[in-house]
Amino acid sequence: MYLYNSLTHKKELFVPNHPDIVKMYTCGPTVYHYAHIGNLRSYIMEDVLEKSLRYLGYNVKRVMNITDVGHLASDADTGEDKMLKGAKREHKSVMEIAKFYTDAFFTDCAKLNIKTPDVVEPATNCIDEYIHMVTTLLDKGYAYQAGGNIYFDTSKLEKYYVFNDHNEEDLAVGVREGVEEDTNKRNKNDFVLWFTKSKFEDQALKWDSPWGVGYPGWHIECSCISMKHLGEDMDIHCGGIDNAFPHHTNEIAQSEAYLGHKWCNYWFHVHHLNTESGKMSKSKGEFLTVSLLEEKGYDPIVYRLFCLQSHYRRNLVFSWENLDNAAVTYEKLIAKIAALDPNGGEIETEALSKLKERFVTALNGDLNTSLAVTALYDVLKAKTNDATKLAAFADFDQVLGLNLLAAAQKVRDAQPKEESDPEIDAMLLARAEAKKAKNWAEADRIRDELKARGIEIIDTPQGAKWKRI
Repeated sequence: MYLYNSLTHKKELFVPNHPDIVKMYTCGPTVYHYAHIGNLRSYIMEDVLEKSLRYLGYNVKRVMNITDVGHLASDADTGEDKMLKGAKREHKSVMEIAKFYTDAFFTDCAKLNIKTPDVVEPATNCIDEYIHMVTTLLDKGYAYQAGGNIYFDTSKLEKYYVFNDHNEEDLAVGVREGVEEDTNKRNKNDFVLWFTKSKFEDQALKWDSPWGVGYPGWHIECSCISMKHLGEDMDIHCGGIDNAFPHHTNEIAQSEAYLGHKWCNYWFHVHHLNTESGKMSKSKGEFLTVSLLEEKGYDPIVYRLFCLQSHYRRNLVFSWENLDNAAVTYEKLIAKIAALDPNGGEIETEALSKLKERFVTALNGDLNTSLAVTALYDVLKAKTNDATKLAAFADFDQVLGLNLLAAAQKVRDAQPKEESDPEIDAMLLARAEAKKAKNWAEADRIRDELKARGIEIIDTPQGAKWKRI
């Protein structure tokens, strides 16, 4: 498998550190509100990556954090605390907010066929780990105390901006409009490891530490949670592209300073879901959730297909028209699968193997889900029997997660059951002959006579069927 590595800016052959396991980490949600579908695009594509690795024969251990403390609204470690904001909005405690929106997040994930990671760890579970890492960084000279807070000293690094080639001045933290510069920092790029002096007088969650009562900075969560469950090295770190700087940049800085060696080999970043007016975000009012899609009549799996039709490294533009197109595509695909005969012969192993080769090629080419979806249509066109085609759909859906066979069975179940009655069957045959001869009056007469006897005719592409009313 070749994956694009954001750290090296090129596609690389994926080679795990250990032959028996792939260690994978996902930046989880900040649980102060519902996840919008832009957030969920990242989790869909990370899910496809994990399932692809398992499909290709790897043993995967995937870890995700839940940010339930300490996530500030700006990159400069200033701004409004998102968890506290959610608690005030809904008149609940921070932990009540965290529990409610954590459950809501995983409910949405289930509707989108996103597998729950092997380990899910709330940030509030790992206070001892944060304190240990901060203490070690202080001892090693990579951190300092100022104004009551503990900061990471980025000047001690040979290279801080690891994901790009920009100059320090080009990406200075704290220069955005409305963001105040933290005067306690020695360098404008330094970031907080532990707060004891918070701008929030009513900060809800605080813990004792060697530096006073406080709470962790946002970035240290992922470093400590990943090391707790995956050890001192990792194969793949996932997240949205907007996390590359500063979050992932700071994770690398503190983790490698703490460990003294390289921490993670491959960085997998999913690009934005945009609306026609720009990036989707909660603050801009374009707050589209899975529940809203359902209220408007869309199966959440249609949104998953919509995401799979585009490459994860391209920005994807959401519109209701585009989602409608995905819905039509899904409906037609399922109808074609439903038309296949589940008892259509024995599986032809050689034909199935050839179909799987095309699918695997798509996955191995930097997770090209668009080509993987195209492989579904290759199955429909393949010169093999229905049993083999259905086996291919079941096989591919281990990765794609589109409920292909289950949705097709629902279509079959909704179709009228065929009944048999020699007299009625003869009348249907006579009606078919009348229609063939363009004797519409006779065809209508037969239809009306059957209707009067409580028989409804259903015309299908496979011929006329009937059922009792």
